[in-house]
Amino acid sequence: MDASHPEGEATAGWLTVEEWSGSSASALSRTAVLTASASSLTAHRFGSRWERIGSRMLGAFVPEGFPGSVTPDYVPFQMWDTLQGLSTYIRAMLSTQALLGAIGVGEQSATVIGATFQWFLRDLTGMLGGILFTFYQGSNLDSNAKMWRLVADFMNDLGMLMDLLSPLFPSSLIVIMCLGSLSRSFTGVASGATRAALTQHFALANNATDISAKEGSQETLATMLGMGLGMLLAQITRGHALSVWASFLSLTMFHMYANYKAVQSLSLTTLNYERASILLQYFKECGEVLVPRKVSQQEHILPSWSNWRKLNRIKLPHERVHLGAKASMLTHSDMLVIAKTRCHYENANYFLLDKQGIVYVFIHKEATPADVLRSFVHGLVLASSTQNSKPQHLEARRWMDEMYTSFISKLQTEGYSTERLLSHSILWRAHWLHGQLDDKLK
Repeated sequence: MDASHPEGEATAGWLTVEEWSGSSASALSRTAVLTASASSLTAHRFGSRWERIGSRMLGAFVPEGFPGSVTPDYVPFQMWDTLQGLSTYIRAMLSTQALLGAIGVGEQSATVIGATFQWFLRDLTGMLGGILFTFYQGSNLDSNAKMWRLVADFMNDLGMLMDLLSPLFPSSLIVIMCLGSLSRSFTGVASGATRAALTQHFALANNATDISAKEGSQETLATMLGMGLGMLLAQITRGHALSVWASFLSLTMFHMYANYKAVQSLSLTTLNYERASILLQYFKECGEVLVPRKVSQQEHILPSWSNWRKLNRIKLPHERVHLGAKASMLTHSDMLVIAKTRCHYENANYFLLDKQGIVYVFIHKEATPADVLRSFVHGLVLASSTQNSKPQHLEARRWMDEMYTSFISKLQTEGYSTERLLSHSILWRAHWLHGQLDDKLK
């Protein structure tokens, strides 16, 4: 209601009604104002009809309240992600056409039951592969979303390549089909899990569901456009093997580049082994915590097995800390070392063992996520303070007592999530009795 009308109209009675548009109370825009007096009705609309239609259409593809409801890296990531998706759908038409030809579609000698059985084996292999991949690596996908995002798309490229190769080796058709399906099954699991983690990262206004829905709209649009372009390209290159391979390889190179740029644009605030190591090292040197964008520029995106440092046997600090070590690996000499150093972990739900330059972190079965985070940081500090092959447990404990609380506080101030770091990826825990440990080792 507007109380600023002249006194004469107020006596006769008047009413002002404003129209606002938006599905969220925090993201509304005024579209019209209606003012009624005793003798007239005036209406004022904001924006043209085409602007309102365009706004509604845009609302089907971007989250409500955009851009304030998402993180700054949302736009560059979605741009590159859409481009890589577009190239994927175009290539899918080429690989699917080759695969259908390989199983006999269009040939009179081919039987329906034969083609159906081959397709069934292909899908069955993919299902089993997805289950096995989840069993082997499921708990690690969330904390390493960037790396697994790249791995997922690389495996998808490999699966499409298998489909395109299938007509060239008819005697090994079933094997090639199943390998391609197996490769894509890894893609489905890794891509779905990392997408969920990224959606949570982008959501600034508890709007993960809205972001996910709009992601679906964007992907549908890219699929429709990619299928249309793919059908056109398949028709143009039909019967020209060289053109098919040139188009496929060119699109694959662009797909890999777009994926790398998409992942590179992300500035994640969740902590994993490498980000925690980068943050700790900078904090020890400067007393401050790097912002997520700076950390993103330093972390390695490519899988660890593809990095040059593996060839040179160079280990980064976090690679020298083995979090959640198995208690059954302990030898008698290890137990004696633990008995001597256990005084540094009296009130902790973990203990550390430095062995040949590697710090093993044993987690108590009742340890909380906060204990896990503390144990990993403690392990990093111990690994960096080792001199002359002798572990500096006292020095590491002193640093933890004096600086750890300040480090965690500054992490939280910069927006890093420290609640559930690493605890979900620990498979092995232990239980020990401090008071009786020395007696048992005598």
